[in-house]
Amino acid sequence: MNILFVHQNFPGQYRHLAPALAARRGYRVVALGENPAEPLPRVEHLRYRKPAGPGERTHPYLKRTEAYLRRGQEVARACLALRERGFRPDLIAAHPGWGEALFLRDVFPQARLLLYCEYYYRAEGGDVGFDPINGPVDIDKAARTRVQNAVHLLQLEAADWGVAPTQWQWSRFPDWARARISVLHEGVDTRFASPEGPAEFALPDGRRLRRGDPVVTYVARQLEPYRGFHVFMRALPALQRRAPEAQVVIVGGDGVSYGGPPPGGGTWKEALLRELAGQIDLSRVHFVGRIPYGQLLALFRVSAAHLYLTYPFVLSWSVLEAMACGAAVLASATAPVEEVLREGENGLLVDFFDSEGIAERLAAMLADQEGLRPLREAARRSVVERYDLTAVCLPRQIALIEDVARTGRSLAGPAAQGV
Repeated sequence: MNILFVHQNFPGQYRHLAPALAARRGYRVVALGENPAEPLPRVEHLRYRKPAGPGERTHPYLKRTEAYLRRGQEVARACLALRERGFRPDLIAAHPGWGEALFLRDVFPQARLLLYCEYYYRAEGGDVGFDPINGPVDIDKAARTRVQNAVHLLQLEAADWGVAPTQWQWSRFPDWARARISVLHEGVDTRFASPEGPAEFALPDGRRLRRGDPVVTYVARQLEPYRGFHVFMRALPALQRRAPEAQVVIVGGDGVSYGGPPPGGGTWKEALLRELAGQIDLSRVHFVGRIPYGQLLALFRVSAAHLYLTYPFVLSWSVLEAMACGAAVLASATAPVEEVLREGENGLLVDFFDSEGIAERLAAMLADQEGLRPLREAARRSVVERYDLTAVCLPRQIALIEDVARTGRSLAGPAAQGV
């Protein structure tokens, strides 16, 4: 069977699935992306040309749409060249978020198309309008949000089937689309993300943190409001008053993955440090940037209290990885977090905007490490039972691939594969 993966930042969500399929007898796996990728065993990785951006006179609602169309064109050109070399995929797995799947049906009309349905934008009930920091949802913002889905709709119409990682993310899609989308997370390799292994973390100044130290951790791809960075930073003065011994380790880049930069430009870290100047003891707050995966897992093992905040949006891998490492997690009571964490059972929940409450609960967690032991054990157990890569998610992903390649649909039906 010939499988084509399309993802601008390959491997992305296909990190485990692509090499697992490539290792199967009779499978050829080709991956297409824009950016360089780490080599994966037996996976042929190709790149398409970086697309041009939108025109200067493009309507503001359509700037992102035009950028997606241009990306879809570059993907189509690369696929035409692949076709000329004789490659014919039986199934294409693609992430539609950037328009890459727009014209795949036209280049390879006989191939089955399986989309990774990560998020469908709406002007209510999700990220848009959730945080007052972004202003009210007026007609302009609502209209812009509606148009943002135009490219998604074109790709959904062309697809045979889709897969969403959580029930809530699945629920965001239109009814007719949900009828062709399974719920199936990409999984966590709990052999590596586990309490066993190195439990020591070196700070930039050379100091080392170890399991048992009063360490508060916060992890995000980028330090930005979508992941509650502003709320956490505003909690730090109260946290440091309540727990003067606490060492706070903040992992994440200074860019923007979701939303926009702060008013006046610069980074959100710079803006929050200006706002809180003189209120935080920075000798106990450590910004370590983005770190290798092995170091991240070691940090989770060291963590005495891990904070995860998010708008109602895409669930981060990091919260599941922290739980798999046995971290005690305090998370926002938002979707889809509440699918994963249950208050007092395998974690703790807090109102996203309650900086004082966050500080109070983190300090209490630091003061009662022994009392958190059952919570830590339950956190790992819940990830192993529901999201384990080898035992749960990967076998179901492979079965889904084979079903869609053979029949154009999941034999388990829409949403039925949810874990």
